[in-house]
Amino acid sequence: MLKMTLLGSDDSESSSLLNGSKSLSESSSNTTSSETVHPAEEANRLSMTQTLIHLLKCNIGTGLLGLPLAMKNAGILIGPISLLAIGIVTVHCMVILLNCAHHLSLRLQKTFVNYGEAMMYSLETCPNAWLRTHSVWGRYTVSFLLVTTQLGLCSAYFMFMADNLQQIVEEAHVTSNTCQPRKILVLTPILDIRVYMLTILPFLVLLVFIQNLRVLSVFSTLANITTLGSMALIFEYIIQEVPNISNLPLMARWDTFLLFFGTAVFTFEGVGMVLPLKNQMKHPQQFSFVLYLGMSLVIVLFICLGTLGYMKFGSDTQASITLNLPNCWLYQSVKLMYSIGIFFTYALQFHVPAEIIIPFVTSQVSESWALFAELSVRTGLVCLTCVSAILIPHLDLIISLVTSVSSSALALIIPPLLELITFYHEDMNCATIAKDIMISILGLLGCVFGTYQVLQEFVQPSRHSIGNSTGVYAHHYLFLF
Repeated sequence: MLKMTLLGSDDSESSSLLNGSKSLSESSSNTTSSETVHPAEEANRLSMTQTLIHLLKCNIGTGLLGLPLAMKNAGILIGPISLLAIGIVTVHCMVILLNCAHHLSLRLQKTFVNYGEAMMYSLETCPNAWLRTHSVWGRYTVSFLLVTTQLGLCSAYFMFMADNLQQIVEEAHVTSNTCQPRKILVLTPILDIRVYMLTILPFLVLLVFIQNLRVLSVFSTLANITTLGSMALIFEYIIQEVPNISNLPLMARWDTFLLFFGTAVFTFEGVGMVLPLKNQMKHPQQFSFVLYLGMSLVIVLFICLGTLGYMKFGSDTQASITLNLPNCWLYQSVKLMYSIGIFFTYALQFHVPAEIIIPFVTSQVSESWALFAELSVRTGLVCLTCVSAILIPHLDLIISLVTSVSSSALALIIPPLLELITFYHEDMNCATIAKDIMISILGLLGCVFGTYQVLQEFVQPSRHSIGNSTGVYAHHYLFLF
């Protein structure tokens, strides 16, 4: 009873989640009948609407606010076209991942397989003997990339929320009711930003105790509402009195386009949640429709905000669009609402590493200690993301460096390679092979360009950091009014 209250799930759902992390020998012995969904578990599964809500929220993160600057780095014509192309390729890779996982689950007579298992099972049947022998390392590699990517995002969320909270509190005495263009003013912070991080910490610990995605859908709904409100205010401002765009370049220089490419690939944050969401649906066969609908909305939002933001502010476009908004209470509420949305998104991004790490830990203790071990791991991981944000110098750049590698690998490099390995024995046509190779090369370029972007920031720090795009870490904090 205690476990159901704290985690929002029953024993049958927990065992289902644990099945996704079993070894090959254990999972191969499971029959279809042993993985039959029980009525109690069925009641906790996601509806199509709840899945769509989760999909939207896990893809709309902090990267959205930096898209106007990304458009500036690409050009007013090339930027939207390139972002559309990257979005289409990313969605296609999600579909590839789903198809491979479905094919492998049918082959192995399993209810579902996760990302890491899909990689491992595919390598077991590949023609290379060395890869077959070391197939388990495919699973370890994917799991490591997922954990580092998602926990990196969670640490970035800590910095984002604390920075916005600090700005709202410490700008309060100079924030007016009249919305005027911002002017530069240097303020000395009243409280260290680390105090704000520690203030947020206990609330996030309580939030991540909720394991059930069906329960989390309530918070995702709240997050989507607050995000929608902040987006409405941003769009309301940027569509007013748009300047003449004839002086904006159609295509920017190639070196700044590299920055656009790295930012655009990083912006699509939801690849790690695709399989967990499908596996938790009441009717998984409906997920393809949910995916296409949700990602179409996400891509349209990305293109519109990035393009209109760049058209509005032109060469004055800042690292985060919130830095271009007037300093009045109406637009200060954008920071508050978006931070609330990111707060609830933290639990979604946290779900993936938790489901990888917790089954291993609980398998090492007796059943009577399983709940304590799970809650301890959840608490420890949240504290780890907070302590990392507090103690590690230039953590924002380190996170960007790690995620530029792992995000590109998970979203663009691994899925097409997985398709080549999975369907190798089924007479793939040359067009499909060429397509998969080209996408993997594109993902590799995204990895290289993203790394270039971060290393450039290390060598020549800009006024606004990458991970903390709404403010500046310095001896004095620079606020724009």
